[in-house]
Amino acid sequence: MSELIEIAGGEDVFADRRARPAARDRIVAPEEVLAARPEVILASWCGKKVRPERIAARPGWAALPAVAGGRLHEIKSPLILQPGPAALTDGLDALVAALWDPAPAGGDG
Repeated sequence: MSELIEIAGGEDVFADRRARPAARDRIVAPEEVLAARPEVILASWCGKKVRPERIAARPGWAALPAVAGGRLHEIKSPLILQPGPAALTDGLDALVAALWDPAPAGGDG
């Protein structure tokens, strides 16, 4: 995912974690997100709908540039998590749109 963000022209604020082999070692604590102050938040959960309003309601997150600017975006998990070329085509297109399209009113979840 980190590499796709960079290819799309973004900067992954947690890129240092991409080399960690175990998923549990790539988990980001809410406090780390607050400290990083991301301009865009990309979310994707396998088999679960992303709820931007729940993300935005986390303590202190209303002050994050991504939340204040309505830049919480769901990237459908099949686009980026399945093996094969979809991540390099459809997934990359979704990332480019999330990073560079103007923020819709109230976010886009």
